[in-house]
Amino acid sequence: MPSRYFNFRLALGIPLLLMALMLVIDPSPVDFALANLFYQPGEGFIGRHSFWLEDILHDRAKQAVIVLGVLAIAGFVLSLLPTRLRVWRRQLGYLVLALGLSTSVVTPLKTLTGMHCPWSLSEFGGQEQFTPLLSERAPTANPGRCWPGGHATAGFSLLALFFVLRDRRPRLARVALACALGLGSLFSLGRMLQGAHFLSHNLWTLLIDWVICVLTYRWLLYRVPVARSSYQETVLGETCR
Repeated sequence: MPSRYFNFRLALGIPLLLMALMLVIDPSPVDFALANLFYQPGEGFIGRHSFWLEDILHDRAKQAVIVLGVLAIAGFVLSLLPTRLRVWRRQLGYLVLALGLSTSVVTPLKTLTGMHCPWSLSEFGGQEQFTPLLSERAPTANPGRCWPGGHATAGFSLLALFFVLRDRRPRLARVALACALGLGSLFSLGRMLQGAHFLSHNLWTLLIDWVICVLTYRWLLYRVPVARSSYQETVLGETCR
C-alpha cells in the first residue's frame, strides 16, 4: 500500500535546527525563570510531594505505557500467525521498534550527560552546581541523571501511533498525534512542578522521540506514492533519452 506523501526534509530539518539552536543558545535563563515560578523558598517545589503528580501522573502513567508496549509486542507476535492482525504486521513491528528506541535511549543519555535536576541545584535548595549541557560538570559524588526528561518520553514516544495510522486512518492519526503531544506536555509539566526537570529537558525529549519516529517510519513503513513514483520514472526516462 503506497503511503501518503510526507515531507521528510521538513519533518527532520525543523527538529534538527531546534536542537542546534539549543546547543548554541543556552536555554537555562528560560529554564530557571520557569522553575522559579514553581519554587517556594524554604518549602521547595510546589508539586514535590503531590500524590497526584507522583503516584498517578508519574508512576501509573509510566506503567500504562509499559502495558501498551507489551500489547504492541503481543500484537506483533500474533501478526506473524494467520490472524486478522497479519495485515498490520509491518505497522505493529514499527510500533514495537519506535516505542522501544524512544524509551530506551533516555537512560544512556542521562548517564552520559550527568546533568542535575532542578531540585538538586543550590539555587533551589540543593547542593549541586548548575552547568550547561555542553559544559564540563563540576566535581561531585552524585552525578545527575536528568537530561533528557525521562517521564516526558512516556507521552512523546506515543508519536509512533501517528505514523502507524497516517497511511490507513488519517483522521485517527491526527487524534493520536494530538494525544501524544498533549500527554507528553502534561507529563512534562507535572515533573517541572515537582522540580524534576527543566523545560529544555522535556523539549529535547520531544525532539529526540520525533526524530526517532520519523526515521523508523521512513525505514519500515513509508512507500513512495504511486503518482509521485510514476512522475519520477517519467522524468528520469526523458532525461535518459
